[in-house]
Amino acid sequence: QVQLVESGGGLVQPGGSLRLSCAASGIIFSITHMHWYRQAPGKQRELVATITTRGLTNYADSVKGRFTISRDNAKNMVYLQMNGLKPEDTAVYYCNTKYIGGDYWGQGTQVTVSS
Repeated sequence: QVQLVESGGGLVQPGGSLRLSCAASGIIFSITHMHWYRQAPGKQRELVATITTRGLTNYADSVKGRFTISRDNAKNMVYLQMNGLKPEDTAVYYCNTKYIGGDYWGQGTQVTVSS
């Protein structure tokens, strides 16, 4: 059974930092690309960052230069380091992978950026 569990969200002031973590189980982690999405209230879910099996990364324009995605294949973990947070980064952040025909999501972790 594939399971993705996010953690690390919270309330942070503008300009602050958070590190999100996603623990994956039930998959061969090293062979699947990993993604972070987010969904703000009243908005569609959007792709924030991707890391491939080879460690190549891609980011939404809105987070380039501020967010960094990384993975640890030995621990089956993917991370999202978020620096320079802005109020518009407020959203529920989801970990995702598309694995052997399935599309798997975590439960999400809330990130709120507010003074």
